[in-house]
Amino acid sequence: MAMSKNMIFGSMAVAGLVAVAAILDMVLKIPFGGEFLVMDILYLLAAGIVLYLGWDAYRDNQ
Repeated sequence: MAMSKNMIFGSMAVAGLVAVAAILDMVLKIPFGGEFLVMDILYLLAAGIVLYLGWDAYRDNQ
């Protein structure tokens, strides 16, 4: 059970990093130059979905 919780937290951490990178790219044009706004929006959407699924899996795992 502890390993599954670690996997959930790991996936949520990576999704959070992707979301932060996408927000920084949209606002400050760092780290990717801000050229592809559509991709940044899709990254935010995907990160939000992974965060929600991680939260839901964590609740089910308790």
